[in-house]
Amino acid sequence: MKKVFSKVYLGLIFLFLYAPLIVMVLISFNSGDSTTQMEGFSLKWYREIFRDHGTLQAFRNTLVLSVLAAVLATVIGTLAAVGIHKMRSKRLRSAVMTVTNIPMMNPDIVTGISLMLLFVFAARMLNLETTLSFYTLLIAHITFCLPYVILNVLPKLRQMDKNLPEAAQDLGCTPLQSFFKVELPFIMPSVWTAMIMAFTLSFDDFVISNFTSGSSYETLTIHIYSMIKKSVKPNIYSLSTIIFFAVLVLLIVYNFTDSADDRRERAIEKANLRRERRLRKERGELVEE
Repeated sequence: MKKVFSKVYLGLIFLFLYAPLIVMVLISFNSGDSTTQMEGFSLKWYREIFRDHGTLQAFRNTLVLSVLAAVLATVIGTLAAVGIHKMRSKRLRSAVMTVTNIPMMNPDIVTGISLMLLFVFAARMLNLETTLSFYTLLIAHITFCLPYVILNVLPKLRQMDKNLPEAAQDLGCTPLQSFFKVELPFIMPSVWTAMIMAFTLSFDDFVISNFTSGSSYETLTIHIYSMIKKSVKPNIYSLSTIIFFAVLVLLIVYNFTDSADDRRERAIEKANLRRERRLRKERGELVEE
């Protein structure tokens, strides 16, 4: 009975989580204008989305913004994680980590308003004509993505043997060459994970984007919100379905590459163990002789 109850309970949880997505996908193929009743199967609303130039432009804007924010946040966050990892003072390290986690723990509306006020103040100090633009939006996205990148990269750095960079430098590498040849390849799986997470967070953000984008640059989330304010049509469901399956494919690709990296690491460990055993046997034979 306990096993049956646990399976039923788990099924109800999954049903509660995925029922809205299932309804969204079904309504996106509705042939009518209703968002509550299926009148037939059709690709009408998918054709409408691809004919909507405003939606396509917002999607391009969001894609450019998310890619740039993810790449820049990953580069800056990886370097910051390496710097934090090499700090000798535990108090200083904990203080820096506390400050780093503030954008992640802060409510989005507080972060958005504070960044907007900062950008407006800086624009007035520099006598700029435009206060909020693409660049302020990009800086805002990099800011709230940085803590996630640092938290993804730091655990991998702690797993690395501290003697590896020193050994590379003893063999003639400079500290910079040691980082690119030893440390970076070791933490690269975490770097890719951090980049994917930063891209997803940037692509999905609405609150901070709404406060820091201005009127010259419209992201997809802001465009969807403006569409919902007018009227809810199945074309919004079709757009959301496309985004959902795109993220799902990205997640599957990531899991496949991550499992491939794990298999590669296990194969390397097994090869090292076999080599150590062979060397021990050879040494034992030499001792016996």
